[in-house]
Amino acid sequence: MKMVSRTDIGKVRQVNEDRATIQPELGGLSLAIVADGMGGHQAGDIASQMAIDMIQEQLQSIHRGMPVEARKQVLKEAIENANEKIYEFASGQENYHGMGTTVVAIIASQELLIIGHIGDSRAYKITDDAITQLTEDHSLVYELVKNGQITIEEADHHPRRNWITRALGTEPGVEVDLYEYPWRPGDTILICSDGLSGLVDSSDIMGIIKSHAKLEDAAEQLIARALDEGGDDNVTVVLLAHDQDSDEKRGDEN
Repeated sequence: MKMVSRTDIGKVRQVNEDRATIQPELGGLSLAIVADGMGGHQAGDIASQMAIDMIQEQLQSIHRGMPVEARKQVLKEAIENANEKIYEFASGQENYHGMGTTVVAIIASQELLIIGHIGDSRAYKITDDAITQLTEDHSLVYELVKNGQITIEEADHHPRRNWITRALGTEPGVEVDLYEYPWRPGDTILICSDGLSGLVDSSDIMGIIKSHAKLEDAAEQLIARALDEGGDDNVTVVLLAHDQDSDEKRGDEN
């Protein structure tokens, strides 16, 4: 599996509150996480870094011999534990009250993606002829879309499109959305903060990824496009490519 991570502070923000990590080899699996922090007094970057560090640490025990349901449970517990610790940390320090972060964490085997998600950072799957959003935003505008009050197109330009309804670390407990998707050779997975998805249409995202043979070039062009579109937020992208050659070396286990 091939993986790459890129981030940029953007053109407006004073601090980059996005964090990401990739771990191509983890017990025969691969791990990728993106977190987009929020909160004043630089609390957002503390929240996102804590989330990345704690979730990654708690997932070091996973391996491809684990049943799928066990992997999902470990991921769920890792995110829940990170939420509890971030909330406790913030509650004990006045400057950090209310700090939190989004999170998208993916555990990938040769055949299967397991995703844990909170907030409005997104995961997409890009195939030969389509781009599919794999996560549902926990945001005010997404609730309006689901209720039929606004359209998807209107949501992209809504003045409150950045208002999220669920975050990691802002409450003592949190509900983690868990997803399970197949993928195959030739597919590419994108995880991104809303600094990309809020400025660049999904069709353009797909076009950029499909037009670059190297993941590094695709990631850098995605960042550049977000900056060209205004760069009004931090922007972070992680790309995972299903690489047949490296997969064959791992054997045929899921």
